[in-house]
Amino acid sequence: MQPGSDEWLAQVDEAIIDPDRLIVDPHHHLWPPGGALPYGVDQLVADTGSGHRIVATVFMECGAGYRSGGAPHLAPVGETEFVAASAADLLERHPDAAPIVGIVAHADLTHGALAEVLDAHEAAGSGLFRGIRHATAHAVEPAALRIPGRAPEGLAIDPAFRNGVDLLGARGLTYDTWQYHYQLPDLVGLARACPETVIVLDHFSTPVGVGRFAGRRQEIFEEWRRGITELARCPNVVAKIGGLAMPDNGFGWDTADSPATSDQLVDAQRPYYLHTIEAFGPSRCMFESNFPVDRFSISYPVLWNAFKKIAAEFSEDEQEAMFSGTAQRVYRL
Repeated sequence: MQPGSDEWLAQVDEAIIDPDRLIVDPHHHLWPPGGALPYGVDQLVADTGSGHRIVATVFMECGAGYRSGGAPHLAPVGETEFVAASAADLLERHPDAAPIVGIVAHADLTHGALAEVLDAHEAAGSGLFRGIRHATAHAVEPAALRIPGRAPEGLAIDPAFRNGVDLLGARGLTYDTWQYHYQLPDLVGLARACPETVIVLDHFSTPVGVGRFAGRRQEIFEEWRRGITELARCPNVVAKIGGLAMPDNGFGWDTADSPATSDQLVDAQRPYYLHTIEAFGPSRCMFESNFPVDRFSISYPVLWNAFKKIAAEFSEDEQEAMFSGTAQRVYRL
């Protein structure tokens, strides 16, 4: 069976934990037919309707539906148009399903016409446009990675890039960031240089576990832990806690005969979650699915079971923040 397929994922079937817990999923993708992964509105609805009480979602840019003509710097606006149309289609065909209530789009933050691009996203977003992700992930060994980051080295310290991040804050927009664990010092510098912009850390800064980083998990964890502690001292940064089941994290479920169970994910990854929550505090953390990318390792309902097991030791108010409140506040939902 192919990892990530419905048949493969169906091998692990768990009862839903705490099914009445209100959840906002602040990080998922969509692609049109023929896109990078087969994941559109119907697949999203199947996942959000698989047992947990998902009440809303936020789309995260993934290079889908770009405009094929016109000015290149406006090409990503096509993705916002695609997702806004998908959100409307979801409401029409699946009125009882969790709606898409926010769009985090892409723009080149170094471009001189950035303001024009942001205006175009706003116009295309049907009221859903919330921010920008321009990933700074720079893969030092791209051939070893399933999804290698292709940003130039040092993008986060580029003055033009920082000016772009500043502009997002001035407009009340968020900046989502994805990079690797070894780039955390650059992100700390960016956060300090742009204190008026809310910066959202995606995927724990992806501690890499393949290629030259394979077999060094504890060493990398300690490096990552120090970086997260320092980043959390920047009050303008909030953390998405999820996306740690991507193949490039190196836990190996994407090549296993069966997907991870919730207990397996908790056993392997609890320290990352607990340290991040301790460093940032629950009011600055939000659980994220990162679907369908994490689907290569675990199913949607089993993933949220794992999150609920990790969160069980926290108070009701703290759980409310991590499962819905932080996302609602940060993305103005």
